[in-house]
Amino acid sequence: MSITSPPAPGPEASGPEGSEAPGADQTNAAIRRLVDAQTTDGAWPSEEYELLLVEWAAATHDAATEPVS
Repeated sequence: MSITSPPAPGPEASGPEGSEAPGADQTNAAIRRLVDAQTTDGAWPSEEYELLLVEWAAATHDAATEPVS
């Protein structure tokens, strides 16, 4: 496991001021970085993980409901 912290969210990250959620691939990568950064003796960042899961669910839902051209 890596002991480095995940990078801060970039401009593509959604927040209260954000206009859209990041894509499912971007959010999945952020979840992987968060999990990889955890150590066995550290506290689990449950709030950050939950937010990433909500973003991922929204991104996959949006992708599933877009019409196919």
